[in-house]
Amino acid sequence: MALSDISKLTAAAGFTERSDPFTLFGEWLKEAETSEPNDPNAMALATVDEEGLPNVRMVLLKGFDERGFVFYTNFQSQKGQEVLAAMKAALCFHWKSLRRQVRVRGIVEEVSAQEADAYFASRPRDSRIGAWASQQSRPLESRFALETAVALTTAKYAIGEVPRPPYWSGFRVKPLAIEFWHDRPFRLHDRVVFSRPDEGSGWSKARLYP
Repeated sequence: MALSDISKLTAAAGFTERSDPFTLFGEWLKEAETSEPNDPNAMALATVDEEGLPNVRMVLLKGFDERGFVFYTNFQSQKGQEVLAAMKAALCFHWKSLRRQVRVRGIVEEVSAQEADAYFASRPRDSRIGAWASQQSRPLESRFALETAVALTTAKYAIGEVPRPPYWSGFRVKPLAIEFWHDRPFRLHDRVVFSRPDEGSGWSKARLYP
């Protein structure tokens, strides 16, 4: 391959010129919302247990701004307990239709009670019932036991609003590093990482070898 051909293949895509990772992320997410067949806001959440053994699972991004990336969960679940123990986490978005990936690493804070209440109230009623009925991540003796718990909770809140359980809330991952990856021919991918030493500092940007 001629040097000029390689230069064309690795020419900086528009995203490599951005100086604000959150603006860039918003642009990529908006494009994913039109191209991904399901859940463009899906992200892999990585945590570690008390032995340092990693765990990863898919969750849904429910909001983001310059403060970070927000998701909600049962704090008594395995992921909830692992996040609370370390208050650090990593995220990965993969949009196959766009051949793009975003990786996030950072520290974690709990969202405010007001934020959690507002999001919980926006959920479908059956999902709010499920938050009370499910003892997430704990052993379940049978499907019938879960259905019974749902029925009992439904009866309990037959009238009026379903309040947010005290153990159910949200986390905000406040990034210290955000890496944007874009597939390019011949594995000469574009990789740009934004990083900062702490949440109060400005971002530095660097290109990485693929």
